Amino acid sequence: MLVTLWGLTMASMALGQPRPVFACGAENDLYVVACRAWQRRLPRYATAAEAIAEAQPGAGVCILADGYPERRTPMPPELYERARSRGLRLYVEYPDRGPGVMSGPDARAVWERTVVASDAFGPKLPRLRILGLHDCRAVPATHAAPDLVLARVAGFDTAVFGLPRTTVPILYSPEPGLLIGTTKLSGFLTGRYAPTEAWREVWRHILGRLMPGAAIPDLRWSPAVAPSYGREDRLPTHAETSALRRAIEWFFRSRMLVHPDWAHVYDRDAAAWPERIGPAPDRAWPCGDGSLGVLEGFDSAIGWDGSQRVRWWRRNDCNGEAAGAFALAARALRRPDLRKVTGNIGDFLYERSILSHGKRADPANPAYGLIGWNDVTGYYGDMDGYGVYYGDDQARSMLGMMLAAAELKTDRWDRRLMRCLLANLRLTGVNGFQPNRIDTAPLEANDWRAYRDSPAMSFSPHYQSYMWACYLWAYRQTGHRPFLDRAATGILHMMEAYPEAWQWVGSRQIERSRMLLCLAWLVRVADTPEHRGWLRTIADDLLAAQDASGGIFEQLGPAGSNQLPPPASNEAYGTAEIPIIQTDDDRACDLLYACNFAAIGLHEAAAATGDSFYAAASDRLCAFLVRAQVRSRARPELDGAWFRAFDLKRWDYWASSGDAGWGAWCIESGWTQTWIGITLSLRRLKTSLWDATARSGVGRYLEEERRGLGMP
Repeated sequence: MLVTLWGLTMASMALGQPRPVFACGAENDLYVVACRAWQRRLPRYATAAEAIAEAQPGAGVCILADGYPERRTPMPPELYERARSRGLRLYVEYPDRGPGVMSGPDARAVWERTVVASDAFGPKLPRLRILGLHDCRAVPATHAAPDLVLARVAGFDTAVFGLPRTTVPILYSPEPGLLIGTTKLSGFLTGRYAPTEAWREVWRHILGRLMPGAAIPDLRWSPAVAPSYGREDRLPTHAETSALRRAIEWFFRSRMLVHPDWAHVYDRDAAAWPERIGPAPDRAWPCGDGSLGVLEGFDSAIGWDGSQRVRWWRRNDCNGEAAGAFALAARALRRPDLRKVTGNIGDFLYERSILSHGKRADPANPAYGLIGWNDVTGYYGDMDGYGVYYGDDQARSMLGMMLAAAELKTDRWDRRLMRCLLANLRLTGVNGFQPNRIDTAPLEANDWRAYRDSPAMSFSPHYQSYMWACYLWAYRQTGHRPFLDRAATGILHMMEAYPEAWQWVGSRQIERSRMLLCLAWLVRVADTPEHRGWLRTIADDLLAAQDASGGIFEQLGPAGSNQLPPPASNEAYGTAEIPIIQTDDDRACDLLYACNFAAIGLHEAAAATGDSFYAAASDRLCAFLVRAQVRSRARPELDGAWFRAFDLKRWDYWASSGDAGWGAWCIESGWTQTWIGITLSLRRLKTSLWDATARSGVGRYLEEERRGLGMP
């Protein structure tokens, strides 16, 4: 075969059509893409020595890193000398030796990204452009003027604060005719390097340097993980139903439901992993049935092989939301098997998990009736995860459980649900607000009455508004006036504070999208021109950022009022929760904090008002969500999910991914996957969350639970 390929190379060179020569395996990403671009099988050899010996004098040779990251590419000095003597131009990646290459352990990226450090690539890839080379391992090297470097930088597309003092060379030319890549640049497809068009320019440049003056064909490849549809693709008739089906199947493909056979990984192994982030459940493992709960989802970091690790946490919100999503999908997709999963998750959350037991089951404790945030003992120092209470997480979990109970037509969770509603009500102050977070120590020190009587206000719908939606629902079920009073008072103060006094958690859209649901349900309870006006005000401002595709792009809050601002320095990147954009010029959608909640909010607004304005906006947004859903054969554990970030300009997954917990490529089993799924189910069933949960028996437990909680 090599003789035949050598003959082809000689013939093509003679005809003035130079083609690169490769030393790599047949499955190397660059080799496969290059063969497709040149429309023929290109010369390939098993070792660098063979390629250098057999290549025609003056040829360009790519010596690629098949052993990455376990084994560096063997490149003894005599190979470089042999290449020089034959006039070969070399690209060598991840070498064990070479000009500028030093001894020592690899540099490994954590928060570092690849940055263009020169003008070598031209205007399409200018200096300071940021690229994603995930989980990069680079041999130590020194060079005064590298073309690409590994560096910790802030920014979306561009390193806005320039390069830091310390960088690691990634691509450099130590002498004419030689390019050294200190890592595996050729693993762009398997490793899911991003953005795709930027890496095309990198390879156009490298191959152009190896074959100066030659016409380099267009290098094209489809990313291993990509949106389901293009921006202009015509959606199939049943696209939403298909998206819903794939969204539900994702839970099973990814093994998000814990199974007894591997529950020890959760209980024992995960405790040793930093932040409980570790390998994803093996595809061969059995999937659970919900009786041991639902995992949180996938971490944002992408491995060198394109894999993503899992966040091994069981959270109240994710489990309650998942129960609701499975319950509604059972009817929407005519899958009765999902009803059993729903029941198992609900029973786990309300009856068996520590999230509902311990102090939360002690009538003498001020935490009585609440549900903990996560079920990990000592999750942060000596603080237990189930001793932390976020009102917004409590609320979303309850909304999911309301839906689960309604769809299963069961009353077995009604008492626990009413207790949780009242437990939160007694922690809501006179102006309708809870603290954004309540921990066990201050709660026990202050007692619940201090929270009930507090005038404090927090103008962040992200933290406050979904609890108001729960109170409005509870008022509908019970007629208990304090539910309505606390919700209506809080909403009034929130709208009076809009927009100047709002405390933006990362972006304007995060807050606006979260406000829609409670405003829509306020119209349900009290349909007045003022309440409709509030809803329209928030929707108008939110939808001013709706792209023609239907996606709603992020906008930063005013300087000084943003609780989670973009990093203000390179050093700050990766140290806190941050937005997915650096400036308002970045066009990216947030499907963890904004678009997912806008979807359910707009749907409920349309149902509450009958106004086609909201229905049309909902149609556009849901069409975008269908298009943006992940499709991947290479990574079936990701297929059917939605990543947090979506770049509208590129129509791909890209953003500033410096959030310390939930970056651009994270997948949340609650929040994103569930609320998009719930919205698609409601649309298919032509109903609303308000109507779907209309029948409930929680009201019959009101008086008994009030007495148990010591409430007037």
